[in-house]
Amino acid sequence: MRLQSKWMVFLVSVLWVSSFSVRAELIIQIDQSTDNALPIGLIPFEFEGKGQPPEALAQIVGQNLFRTGKFKALDEAQLPAKPNQLQDIQFNRWKALGVDNLLMGRLIEMTNGQYQVEMRFIDVLRKEQIMGKRWTGIAKSNLRQVAHKISDLIYQELTGIEGAFNTKIAYVTVKTTDNKRYFSLEIADADGHNSHPILRSSQPIMSPSWSPDGKQLAYVTFENGRSEIVVQSLEGKSREIVARYQGINGAPDWSPDGKKMALTLSKDGSADIYIMDMKTRHLKRLTRNWAIETEAVWAPNGHSLFFNSDRRGQPQVFQVFLDTGEIRRVSFIGGYNANPAVSPDGRYVAMVHGNKGFHIGLLDLYNESFNVITKTYLDESPSFSPNGEMILYAMNQGGLGKLAVVSIDSSVTQVLSVKKGEVRAPSWGPLINE
Repeated sequence: MRLQSKWMVFLVSVLWVSSFSVRAELIIQIDQSTDNALPIGLIPFEFEGKGQPPEALAQIVGQNLFRTGKFKALDEAQLPAKPNQLQDIQFNRWKALGVDNLLMGRLIEMTNGQYQVEMRFIDVLRKEQIMGKRWTGIAKSNLRQVAHKISDLIYQELTGIEGAFNTKIAYVTVKTTDNKRYFSLEIADADGHNSHPILRSSQPIMSPSWSPDGKQLAYVTFENGRSEIVVQSLEGKSREIVARYQGINGAPDWSPDGKKMALTLSKDGSADIYIMDMKTRHLKRLTRNWAIETEAVWAPNGHSLFFNSDRRGQPQVFQVFLDTGEIRRVSFIGGYNANPAVSPDGRYVAMVHGNKGFHIGLLDLYNESFNVITKTYLDESPSFSPNGEMILYAMNQGGLGKLAVVSIDSSVTQVLSVKKGEVRAPSWGPLINE
């Protein structure tokens, strides 16, 4: 009876976190920003073409950098000048505004309808160009992607950390029409633009998980009346059910090399963690406990997994080592910790921390410090950016499911919502090497 009741609790929670809307662009609202952000000069790109420029590239770069909490672009009205050549820059005027760096560039419309983008990044103190790049043969629809690449280059130049603006996120939305809920699994740019669905269903969709190469998503669907784990290519050419066992099929997570998948199955009695070989479909059972063991995620080195279990009475985060089978508890602050996510460098474990509400807590495995980094409501499903600087998660605001992004130092928070319906179950995709 205890096991049956625990299964019911798990399945009810599955349905609840899947209560989400149809395809829509995400709307970003900056809720908090650091006062220590460094000013940067972003000069509107010189446009050579017909009419108005199709994208405001410098503005997109500014929005990207601002959302990190580390930088803020001067308002266009504050710019002392708009030079487009190094020799035209009056450096003292920029120094007086506390600006150490300038971005300038050109957007050129070619005769074939494509575009050429040139960017130059200037060190004001050294009075020299420190970076320059040109992109040619760019379609109009890909200009935002070029702006994200420029943002990545600038972020790495100024911080030494690889940028994560030219990445994708996956999330689930739901819209209620005529008292019926319609679910959609969406892919969008990291800033919420260019969203498009890869699956629409009248049944819940949950737990999207990116393959390491960013070409596939695993997720849980209830299309056939019960939970099943599906692997689908983003271009839509392949879709395969990889787990449809009796009972629970849930919480898929790809191994760092993409050759294996961690998942939760209850086919052998209790809900436990298994590893599936993605080539042979062979299963290896990792945990054997009467408790619910679920939401396993891989350590970046592929040698262990973190998961949550209520084997101690309330959900806590544990780590299992693949070579020895040793299981150890890693969360000790508070009576509820679940839904772990591991930073790309393996240093941090984010988790849902229950204490007068549910918020995102961050455990530093190096020094064992623990901090609550969110102030939003009913937080869940944390997912690290591929550079480890930000955490994407689901939250509730005004009774609606929304997404939010918080920096790991909690200096800046942004809320992402859709105009209609709700959005949940986020997953941040890997870096795109193009």
